[in-house]
Amino acid sequence: MIETTSTAKHFLGVPISRFLREYWQKKPLLVRQAFPDYRAPLSPEDLAGLACEEAALSRLVVHDRKRDDWTVRNGPFAESEFPGLGKADWTLLVQDMDKWDRDVRALLEWFRFLPAWRVDDIMVSFAAPGGSVGAHVDQYDVFLLQAQGRRRWQIDTNPSAPRGFRPDVELKLLQKFTPSHEWLLEPGDMLYLPPGVPHHGEAVDACLTFSIGMRAPSQSELLVDFAEELAANLPDESRYADPDLETPDDPFEIDAAALARVDATLAAMQQVDPARKAEWFGRFITRYRSAGDISAGPRPPDLVAAAKCLVDGGHLLRHPFVRAAWARSGKQAQLFVCGEAYPMGAKSAQILAALDRLDLGNYRRLDGKARLALETLLRRGHYQLQRPAKVRR
Repeated sequence: MIETTSTAKHFLGVPISRFLREYWQKKPLLVRQAFPDYRAPLSPEDLAGLACEEAALSRLVVHDRKRDDWTVRNGPFAESEFPGLGKADWTLLVQDMDKWDRDVRALLEWFRFLPAWRVDDIMVSFAAPGGSVGAHVDQYDVFLLQAQGRRRWQIDTNPSAPRGFRPDVELKLLQKFTPSHEWLLEPGDMLYLPPGVPHHGEAVDACLTFSIGMRAPSQSELLVDFAEELAANLPDESRYADPDLETPDDPFEIDAAALARVDATLAAMQQVDPARKAEWFGRFITRYRSAGDISAGPRPPDLVAAAKCLVDGGHLLRHPFVRAAWARSGKQAQLFVCGEAYPMGAKSAQILAALDRLDLGNYRRLDGKARLALETLLRRGHYQLQRPAKVRR
């Protein structure tokens, strides 16, 4: 089964346990009306306005059908550019819309059956009729929610489908694409694609598509970062050694004994305490593919001011660019925020990792170490005060 219809009990049309067992990272699934009668919380004009901002990550993809030529440009764009794009065959894409729009971010609550640190962002694309980014392959899981208008999706589930790229375009487009399945998605329909599935989407009419993408660091990225972590803590006297050296037959040959010593040296480096490895990964994954820099204002609040704000009925709002996760460390835990680790109790780490909005009740549940961490996070601009609204008499 590759197509289901959402139900009141199972929004993916199947139980979450079955989805994870049979579909997650294994095969595609089209869910009809995963979000029934869905209405996009933003308009194409809102998206275009944000694409004009310096801080937003935006791209514009235009397809010349006659020449089969593709061009891509990165933002920011001038407002005057959009009217000249024509009525067809172009797509505007803006990354990290969950950081810019609270209603878009609310969609992530539906995906809490996945580790939150695996979710990368929600990219929103507006496509004029015929608009597309071409047939391609992603190396990460993605949920493609049709938010407005209609889009035709084609996929190729053949494991041996060709995956060579066209050499004549800037985008990584497939040279050959032969679809095995084709669907027309209406607002509320959602297509899940695991990594490596060739696919092609094209707007039937002007449409908005939300792409909920996962973070999937490559093995090379993990290896390089972990190696740097290990190297930073190795003393200078830790070196290649050969106390068992014998006179070589050829002094210029790197013989099997030398390579065996290299293997032993590298193996010893990898004998890392699990707690240290967990700390490294927590710091790595909460800074990986960061949306942008976070800077504190000229007078960031301290913990005293924050506590007073909470007592008065206010809240602490976490900066939308903040990435947070936590891991157990013996009887305690560590909170990871944007590449930094903070020791505290497990309950406190759970609260600070999960909540974008802290109230007085949450604050009172934090232990002493967590409050010290919160003071540091306030100073770094990771939280700002939301003072209570004044009541008019």
